[in-house]
Amino acid sequence: MKKRILAYLEYIDNLLEEEDKDWNKEIEKHLIQIGFFAHERLVHLIVMFLFALGTFMSILYFHFCEAIVILALAIGFMVLLIPYIMHYYLLENSVQRMYTQYDRMRAKSEKAFIMKDE
Repeated sequence: MKKRILAYLEYIDNLLEEEDKDWNKEIEKHLIQIGFFAHERLVHLIVMFLFALGTFMSILYFHFCEAIVILALAIGFMVLLIPYIMHYYLLENSVQRMYTQYDRMRAKSEKAFIMKDE
């Protein structure tokens, strides 16, 4: 997914350098891709939240019961939680960047809102 989203962002950035495009058609295709990536982002948010909850609960349980098996479970959750956080971070920032690309595409096709870089 990481390779796909980064390639797509680069593709749109290159597309925005061009002037003679059917921007309405490109906007329509871009909105479909935003929908796909936003759905992926939501799924990963839910999974990340569940892993964080599992991590917290297993650490809390280990704190009171001190069972080594639970400590192993907590470490396992933690090992999986870190990549999920990193992947969700990529998805969140990429979808936000797609919103900016969408605004730039709209500005090329008609007078439209565009967010200035801060």
